Amino acid sequence: MATTTDTILELKVPLIVSIASRSATVEEILSLGPGTILEMGKHADEELDVLVNNKPIGTGLPVKVGENFGIRISAVGSTRERAEALREAPEITKLKLNSE
Repeated sequence: MATTTDTILELKVPLIVSIASRSATVEEILSLGPGTILEMGKHADEELDVLVNNKPIGTGLPVKVGENFGIRISAVGSTRERAEALREAPEITKLKLNSE
């Protein structure tokens, strides 16, 4: 029988690479269409943020892997910081509820 730790380590959680973010008016959003280019406030050579559960856990640089994009991790937070980011992930929350 797997321990709770083993079960947690096998869970899949969303990993997000954020290029940038910006605010937009409702009018701007409604005017979006194919071909629209949104200028972001980040330079093309800046590091990207890596998030888990919408919480930052590190940074990295974009790379091309064959025909796909990837990210080369250049910095990660401490194990504690990464675990804190996971604490409220829906998959973890479900596991807590089921074990109570």
